[in-house]
Amino acid sequence: MSQLTLVSHLLCPYVQRAAIALLEKNVPFERVVIDLSQKPDWFVAISPLGKVPLLRVPQFSGKEAILFESNVICEYLEETQAGVRLHPENPLSRAEHRAWMEFGSAILADLWGYETTRDAEVFEQKRQALIAKFDRVETALGEGPYFGGERFSLVDAVFAPIFRYFDVFDQITDSHIFDATPKVRAWRQALAERPSVRKAVVPEYPQHLRDFLRKHDAHLLTLAARA
Repeated sequence: MSQLTLVSHLLCPYVQRAAIALLEKNVPFERVVIDLSQKPDWFVAISPLGKVPLLRVPQFSGKEAILFESNVICEYLEETQAGVRLHPENPLSRAEHRAWMEFGSAILADLWGYETTRDAEVFEQKRQALIAKFDRVETALGEGPYFGGERFSLVDAVFAPIFRYFDVFDQITDSHIFDATPKVRAWRQALAERPSVRKAVVPEYPQHLRDFLRKHDAHLLTLAARA
């Protein structure tokens, strides 16, 4: 069969999860980047939700399967591809990891408001929500360096793109979101050093994210002016 194709967007954290899983498993794949503000017709035709990521999976019959939703894609890769296992073997631990993957998605929902709002009050509400969520994550972490200990997992693949946002945000202003979470800070650092995490985005990612903030006239940028 031909290699897998990951339909992507330059900033999407959900795409990054799938890319990290593919890289961790050393699976050859092609990445096709699209502009979600001007979706190509071929993409609209194959994407039920009009979102990325999509994983195009060639079949021996010559047909192509289309997988959508990042966690579904990651689970498919875990079940079908060789390489390192990214889920625990124990069923209960595996279920717990899946739950924390969903928690990561809930963090992204707050993070969207944090980065895009123009309103100072909404910004602060989202900042407090993020503090509360990372406080909860702190209680779930062990000795590290990764979520489940020594072994990198899909939970790490979910949280690495979240922390990557703050690598850019911290250059604008100190959010103080991680002040009371030393385990989260150590986990964030370990993930930043992981090769698969670094390779999941283009080198120009920080500039693309700053351009995105300017496009949305984000309140976050006004804090840099006050510093």
